[in-house]
Amino acid sequence: MDFEKTILCIGAGYVGGPTMAMIAAKCPHYKLVVVDVDKEKIRAWNSDNLPIYEPGLDELVRETRNKNLFFSPEIEKGIRESEIIFVSVNTPTKTFGQGAGKAADLQYWEKTAREILASSTTSKIVVEKSTLPVRTASAMERILNENSKNIHFEVVSNPEFLAEGTAIRDLEFPDRVLVGSRETPEGIKARKEIVEIYANWVPREKIVESSVWSSELSKLVANAFLAQRISSINSISALCEKTEADIDEVAYAIGMDSRIGPKFLKASVGFGGSCFKKDILNLVYICESYGLEKVARYWESVVEINEWQESRFIQNMLRNMFNTVAGKRIALFGFAFKANTGDTRESPAIYIAHGLLEEHAKVVITDPKALENAKKNLSTFEDRVSFEQDPYRAAEGAHAIAVLTEWDLYKGLDYERILKTMVQPAFIFDGRNILDHQKLFNMGYNVIAIGKAPLKHF
Repeated sequence: MDFEKTILCIGAGYVGGPTMAMIAAKCPHYKLVVVDVDKEKIRAWNSDNLPIYEPGLDELVRETRNKNLFFSPEIEKGIRESEIIFVSVNTPTKTFGQGAGKAADLQYWEKTAREILASSTTSKIVVEKSTLPVRTASAMERILNENSKNIHFEVVSNPEFLAEGTAIRDLEFPDRVLVGSRETPEGIKARKEIVEIYANWVPREKIVESSVWSSELSKLVANAFLAQRISSINSISALCEKTEADIDEVAYAIGMDSRIGPKFLKASVGFGGSCFKKDILNLVYICESYGLEKVARYWESVVEINEWQESRFIQNMLRNMFNTVAGKRIALFGFAFKANTGDTRESPAIYIAHGLLEEHAKVVITDPKALENAKKNLSTFEDRVSFEQDPYRAAEGAHAIAVLTEWDLYKGLDYERILKTMVQPAFIFDGRNILDHQKLFNMGYNVIAIGKAPLKHF
C-alpha cells in the first residue's frame, strides 16, 4: 500500500507507543513506525503482552499493528525513510554535575538528535514530544542544521498532555493539542504539517498554534499548576486533622466556586508519576538560571509539601500503632502511583514502603498491575518484603492495611472477611480516601484517613 506520509517515532515508551497507535487508527493513509534501542521493548510491542498497561491500548494496537503501525529496532532505516520524526525519548532529572537533582538530563535527547542527522539524507520535520526545557529547540536546530549535507530540519514542539490511566481517551478527545514552531515561513509551514495530522480527528478549535518557546514552557507550567493544586489541598488536609474539619467537605465546598473548580482537589498520600516532580524541579532550575530566586522557591515548595505529606503519612501510622511497627505485618494496598496503570515511577508507595521497612516492619505489597515494577523498586529489601496478587492473602495476619492507590478493586472488598484474619486491634490507613470509613469503624477497624478526624476504639 502507498502511504501519503511516513512518520517515525523514536522512543517506544508511555508516550510514543500510545500516541503513534492513535495517529495510526485515525490516519490510515499514514505509515507510522516506532523504533527504540531497547529490542526487548520492541518485541513486547509486537506481542500480545504489551510493555505498558493502559486501558484501551491493547485494542488500539491490535487494530493497527502491521497495517499502518509498525514497531521496529531499525532506527537508522526508520530515520532515512521518514518525512516527520517525533522524538519521545527519556529526559530524566540529572543525577550528576551542574543542576543535579533539578535540571533535565538531555544526553539521550542530544544523542538522538545526532543520530537523526547522521542517518538523514533528506530534509525533515523533527517534533519534540519529550518534555524539554524552554529553548531546547534552538539547541536541537543548531545540532541538526550545522551540516554539510545540504539538507534542512525544522524543529516543532508538540508536548504531550496525557494522564496515565486515561491516555487513550486523552489522545482521542484531547483538551487541546499544542503545536509550536519558529515564526518564520519555514517554521509555520512545518507547524501546519503537524496540525494537519491532528486535524484528522481533533476539532480545529482545540488545536493551538504558538511560538516554539511558548509551547515548550506550557508543558512544564501545566504540570506545575496541577501539582500545585494537589499540594495545596494536601497542606489543608493536615489542618483538617488538627481541627476535626473534613477535607472532602472542604474540597467540595471550594470546588463549587467556578473560579476554582473541583479537579485535582482530592487529598491523598501525595502525587507521583514520571512528570510532576521532574517537571517542577526543571522549572525551578530554569528560574534559578535566570536569577528568579523567588519564583524558584515558590515552585520548589510544591515538591516539598508533597514529600512532607508522604513523611506525615508514615508518622501517623507510627503514632497510631503505639509508636512502633517493628515486627508487624503491614499490607500496602496498591503500589502504582495512580489507578489504571502499572507505572510506579515516583509513587508515594515507594517512600511509604521504604519508611516502614526502615522501621523494621514486615511489608507485603499487593497491586493488580504493578507488582513487577514494585519488585524492582524494592529489590534492595527483597528479603524483608513480600508480594501478593490477592489482597485477601496480603491482609492475612496483618496489623494494618494502608491504601496507597485508588483502585476500584479496594472499594469492593469484603472487609468483614479481612478483619477476621488480621491481628487485633486492626488498623486501616486510607491514603486515598476511597473507603467507607464509618462502616469500617462499625465493623471494628480503627480508621485513620487523610484530612479527617481518626475513628478509633481506644
